[in-house]
Amino acid sequence: MRSMAKPSFYGVTHVDVPTRDLGRARAFYSDALGFPVTRHGDGFVDVDTGSVVLRLVEVTQPDRRAAVRVGVREVEAAYRFLLEHGARSLAEPMRTPALELLASVADPDGNTVTLQRDLSEDEYGFVPELPVEMGWQPDAEALLKSMLQSVPALFRALARRKVVRNAEHVSRSRGGHRVERDHVVRAFILSNARITRHRVVEPLRKHGFDPAAYPEEFDA
Repeated sequence: MRSMAKPSFYGVTHVDVPTRDLGRARAFYSDALGFPVTRHGDGFVDVDTGSVVLRLVEVTQPDRRAAVRVGVREVEAAYRFLLEHGARSLAEPMRTPALELLASVADPDGNTVTLQRDLSEDEYGFVPELPVEMGWQPDAEALLKSMLQSVPALFRALARRKVVRNAEHVSRSRGGHRVERDHVVRAFILSNARITRHRVVEPLRKHGFDPAAYPEEFDA
C-alpha cells in the first residue's frame, strides 16, 4: 500500500475559547485584557493577542474548557485587575521551579487564563553555574560570577556564555590547561565591543584590577 504524502501544516491560526455569552466573553478578552477584535460573525468573535488569535465561540453548553497563557509584565497587578473584571482566582501569584512568576484565573465561563513572565536573573535567588568546557580555578569562577553582576540581567546569560568561551580560548592560546583569574579579566574585556569597552573599566577597578594593565585587550 502506498503511503500518503505528508500534508503541509502552516501553524496555529486560532485557539477556540468556548463561551455561553459572547458579549460577556468579548468584554473580558477585548475590553479587560485589551486584545483587539479583528473579526466577528454569527456566533464567534476573533481577538488578536499579538501572537495567536483567540476565537470566542458561543455554545449553549461548553463540553470542554480552554486554557491560554498570557505574558504580562506585572503578574500581581494583572491578576488583581482581572479579578475585578469578572475572573475567579485559581492560583495566586507564585514562583515556579521553571523560574517563572505566574498566576491563574478562570474567565466567566471557567476557561483558564494563566498570567506569566520569566524571572530575571536578579530574582532567581541563586547564581547560575558557568557553562564551562575545560577546567577552571575556583577563584576564576568566583571572579567571573561576581563581575557578571555588572551586566544588566536581560543580557547576563548571553554575556556569561560569551565570556566563558573567550576565557577558555585565552587560556588555550597561552598554553594553559585551566582558566585562571587573568584569563577571565582579559576575556571580560574582549567580550565587549570595542566601542563599549569603557563600560568594563569600573567593574575591573571594583575587583582590584588596573584597566591600564590590559592595553592589548582594550585595543583589540
